[in-house]
Amino acid sequence: MNESSAKRSARLRELINDHIVLMPGAFNALSARLIERTGFEGMYLSGAVLANSVGGVPDVGLMTLSELRDHAAHVAGVTALPIIADADTGFGGPENAARTVRVLESVGVSGMHLEDQEFPKRCGHLEGKRLVPAEEMCAKIAAAAAAKTSADFLLIARTDARGVVGYDEAVKRARMYLDAGADGIFPEALHTREELSRFADDVDTLLLANMTEFGKTEYLTADEFAELGYNIVIFPVTLQRVVMKAAEGALETLKTERSQKSFVDRMQTRAELYDLLGYRMDVPPPSGTR
Repeated sequence: MNESSAKRSARLRELINDHIVLMPGAFNALSARLIERTGFEGMYLSGAVLANSVGGVPDVGLMTLSELRDHAAHVAGVTALPIIADADTGFGGPENAARTVRVLESVGVSGMHLEDQEFPKRCGHLEGKRLVPAEEMCAKIAAAAAAKTSADFLLIARTDARGVVGYDEAVKRARMYLDAGADGIFPEALHTREELSRFADDVDTLLLANMTEFGKTEYLTADEFAELGYNIVIFPVTLQRVVMKAAEGALETLKTERSQKSFVDRMQTRAELYDLLGYRMDVPPPSGTR
């Protein structure tokens, strides 16, 4: 695979200029293969999933740029699809945000978003968030935009203002972030269809919607988001939640029945796994391996 960031970014631009792009969240390289196999056109790397699945910690700004880089490299190495990464608060100030762009481009990521929360950040659908001054966020965006190697790399500014100081401030900040160099806006935790529609009218730009579960945003389909004027819809933690719930049930059954026999029919088979991996058992391993 190892498609370059520039090629993936150009492809993503083509897609969003034509229709809304659905991006499930990959939690590892194997799930990335499955997302591509299923026919999706892009995928998302969630900061929450990086913290939960890779670090085993809550999404409170504990992960580092190096950990995100390695996670993104593993995913990008097995798929040619465009990838948008959650870069949280940019891992520091403007210079850190600029370095984040360069690092993620170097491993094949197509775009990223920065958010205007104070560090340490919180999940966008939780209470207790705090914002940095808008001017401080603008400085990060300007530095990140200047660091782009490819003009097609998507730099998306996320604002959490709706849940902290209200809708009007979210619109004001979004316009400032576009002026600072952002390619698009991610308005986090808007509540209703009407609010999502109003934001699309008030901020005429590329828009990313977050259709997370158990959050503040009304459940809408991707087609409904498209009708409202959104270009990308992410499902950041959907696969992790499904897999972890299934794993919990399997472990409970295994502990009770002391065997996995009763749920073998709910497993991915060895043949299905090898097919997804592109592994042929009839081909001998390279010389020097066992």
